[in-house]
Amino acid sequence: MLFDVFFSISQTPVRGRLPSEAEMFRNFFAQVEAADALGYGTAWVAEAHLSTAVQKRHAQPVVPHWQGEIGLNTDILQLAHLVFARTRRIGVGSAVANLLVNGGPVAHAERVAAFCALHGVDPAEQRRLRFGFAAGRFDFMARAFGVKPRDALEAAAWPALKGRVFAEATEIFLRLLKGEALAGADVAAPVLGPEAFRSPADWAAVEAEAAKAGRLVDGRAHFAHRYDFDVLRIVPREWRRELLELYLGSHEPALQEAANQHLPVRVFNLSITAPTVIEDTHRRMAAALHPDGGPWTRACMPRTVMVFLNQQPGLDAAARKARAQEEAQAALGAYWTALEGTLDPRKVAAATDNAVIGDADDVAAQLVARFHPDDRLMLWFDFFNHDCGRVIDDMRAFVDEVIPRVQARLGAG
Repeated sequence: MLFDVFFSISQTPVRGRLPSEAEMFRNFFAQVEAADALGYGTAWVAEAHLSTAVQKRHAQPVVPHWQGEIGLNTDILQLAHLVFARTRRIGVGSAVANLLVNGGPVAHAERVAAFCALHGVDPAEQRRLRFGFAAGRFDFMARAFGVKPRDALEAAAWPALKGRVFAEATEIFLRLLKGEALAGADVAAPVLGPEAFRSPADWAAVEAEAAKAGRLVDGRAHFAHRYDFDVLRIVPREWRRELLELYLGSHEPALQEAANQHLPVRVFNLSITAPTVIEDTHRRMAAALHPDGGPWTRACMPRTVMVFLNQQPGLDAAARKARAQEEAQAALGAYWTALEGTLDPRKVAAATDNAVIGDADDVAAQLVARFHPDDRLMLWFDFFNHDCGRVIDDMRAFVDEVIPRVQARLGAG
């Protein structure tokens, strides 16, 4: 197994305490420096945009009960420069960047190219930026940047159309990174049929609006380009492409395969994805990965794992196990309360199935039982935990106590 670290930089109250933004960033840098010294492979950092607290004033807030901010990292490229300057070995990954905000796919392509050009000025530099990208979890973030329905047809189709908008943005982003000169019209405009909608009633509403607008052709609704621009090419052009790995934050098979028509694009995975989907993705991508990416391996789809490890000194094994369970229940309960406003014990119980919990023996056993020996795991130690010293202690205990046990179990197997 390969072991990375996932950082949320989530500024939300934990046990009644809300750290300042400066403290949150100080904690992050202390933890990422520790992760580098301990030998973790990549620091994956969550991204968010705009104030979660202020969006609670919206007519339809998406997280009305969340206290504080879901995340403080709004720009992985600025953060990555600082991380690389403070560390020696660790890579940096975005988990995941929103391709629709901050200027959309053209701006993102140019910024990523500029980052890699600067990062690679030193010919000895070999550490990679693993750029995970997606459409973003919350619509309010994209709406602020103009990604929202533009007319009655788009409003009727939006639940399905927003995925096609992301597909359009993905193709533009990849082709520009590849070095192509292209115009917006060089990418196919979205077309949707009844199969894209959840119910016949949903499609009927779209069909009626498309007919009214003169955009219903051969029983399918045709939409205008979201990104309309004259031919362009990004600069700089001569950057070290080997320093960039791309990860698509989508489990839509058609989009995964379409992306790999242009460049090698791996898959970013969250812990809640069903095992059947994970295994199907591995099977398909073994054939679909762009040939420039080399052979597909399980490490091409890193997986997020919440870690509740208690290997604290002064406690016996039974106390450590019990304390870890208490810590997991408290953190997961706080998360679901913040997300939905009420505590649902069933959701807390389900979430524990996506976490590893206990002392070093427990955590090692759970990892070996649940994951493939060749998986890449993004270990989430700071989940609803602002105790920086404890987070670093757990990261160290994982390396010193858990990894040797995992290796021993795998070797014995």
